[in-house]
Amino acid sequence: MTNALKTLRGAHVGLRVAERDAAVEWYREKLDMHETRAFDLMGMTFTEMALAGDPTFRIELVSGPGAEGVAESDDLYASFGSHGWHHLGLWVDDVDAAVETLRDRGVTVTLEPVDNDDWMVRVAFVVDPWSNVIELLQSRV
Repeated sequence: MTNALKTLRGAHVGLRVAERDAAVEWYREKLDMHETRAFDLMGMTFTEMALAGDPTFRIELVSGPGAEGVAESDDLYASFGSHGWHHLGLWVDDVDAAVETLRDRGVTVTLEPVDNDDWMVRVAFVVDPWSNVIELLQSRV
């Protein structure tokens, strides 16, 4: 018998947001993503956003009533105090340039670019207006 799990690959990550239109606009304007489809289910709207550099992986914005916000914080390390999904990691070719672009677009940077020698990457962290944490990674190998 073969192991069916050996075919696992990324499809999407779901992010709960309070307002669909505001979230779609933020991810489009700040991260250059584009909407691929949207559908309603159980009183919520599910909107898939594709990455410019990898259209096969999607962020699914889940919007509608009942969303309770998490505590807003510009402190990356304080954000590790909650259990569950913590952040979304995205590869970029140049972390420093990506951070500067995002800063110019008004995005909050919670960790400036820094080298992680154990993982051989350069990383930075930003947050969206709903306190979803996004890690930007650049390979150093």
